[in-house]
Amino acid sequence: MTTRRQMIQGAAALGAASLAPALRAQAKPVRIGYAMARTGPWTGGAQVSQEPNYLLWAEQVNAAGGLDVKGVKRPIELISSDDRSDVETCVRTYEKLMGSDKVDLVLPPWGSNANFAVAPLANRFGYPFLAPTALSRKLVEMKLPYFFLLLQQPAPMTNALVEMFKANGVKTIACIYVDDLFGLENYAALKVALQGSGIQMVEEKSYPGGVKDLSPVLRAIKDKNPDAFVGFTYPPDTILASRQSKEVGFNPKFFYASVGTAFQLYRNVMTPAGAEGVLGMGSWNAKTSPGAKAYFDAHTKKYGGKEPDRWASGHTWAGLEILTAGVKQVGLDKKALRDYIANTNHKTIIGDVKFTGSENTATPGTVSQWQNGEFEVVWPPKLATAKLNTNKPVWK
Repeated sequence: MTTRRQMIQGAAALGAASLAPALRAQAKPVRIGYAMARTGPWTGGAQVSQEPNYLLWAEQVNAAGGLDVKGVKRPIELISSDDRSDVETCVRTYEKLMGSDKVDLVLPPWGSNANFAVAPLANRFGYPFLAPTALSRKLVEMKLPYFFLLLQQPAPMTNALVEMFKANGVKTIACIYVDDLFGLENYAALKVALQGSGIQMVEEKSYPGGVKDLSPVLRAIKDKNPDAFVGFTYPPDTILASRQSKEVGFNPKFFYASVGTAFQLYRNVMTPAGAEGVLGMGSWNAKTSPGAKAYFDAHTKKYGGKEPDRWASGHTWAGLEILTAGVKQVGLDKKALRDYIANTNHKTIIGDVKFTGSENTATPGTVSQWQNGEFEVVWPPKLATAKLNTNKPVWK
């Protein structure tokens, strides 16, 4: 397993040779560990939504002199390795980081499955865990006091989607979902949200992870002519479902798919014209707040035009903002940091974040849509950065 240690520091961080010995002692690095997919099927999400943001954050903090630990600036040292998109590797890595390495802090891995496996471990070792890419009611129900979920969970996200459909005359929908924790929980939440809505589910199909062909199920759905299509899909499947819908001529009024719809990659692969009108899980963009614009611009500059996604990237950055503020306030005492995270109304680039148990209950469910090359927040109206297009154009 390759391990990456990075002391990303600007000239201001520790460059002056004239630093007094006492100051040198104070400048001991803050060791922050994590495992992240750099190979395997999780890589697409992990290398858009999470790791680039960890690296940008460490670089920015170190360039400003280091992480403020109760008034003392200390450089960040990232200790990380490839979890190879494997849950067991991920668990073993965090066990070592928290158990024998005794790093100061940890950052979470990518995805619901990895977080579900690592969350009890972080709780046992007493490390605060701000997870930006875990979408699971089960994680909330585990009631782990050190574990915090930044993303809006399945119920608020599907409630917002169904509210949007209902407000815009949708009568029938079809749903496909990946057969794992993410897909199953979102599908179950959608079924609950549909109760009493007057909207009928005319088709519902699960599919295995790594699927290579969705055209048979898409043809069957096309024959039923639903007003809306909903896919709880991972990035490769989101692109597959979109491409194959175009191939079979399936173009409902509302086409919703996630995860991956919020990625620049989706727009690039489908082309801006091809992505036009497609809906998905999204919660912010550069118009959301001045902080969001500053973050978007810094990310795009650092990575040579590669943009953050308009969903979990923002939540990743919000989690880093919360961690930064917490360490400044209470230092590296993990219990004090946990209490700060749990009991504070946090101001972030995506808006207010407040935890009820493990769940972020301050950020409402949202729906976004590709419009003129930008993934605009279109629901609920109070958070919208653009008005919903209620009739998806023909695939281009």
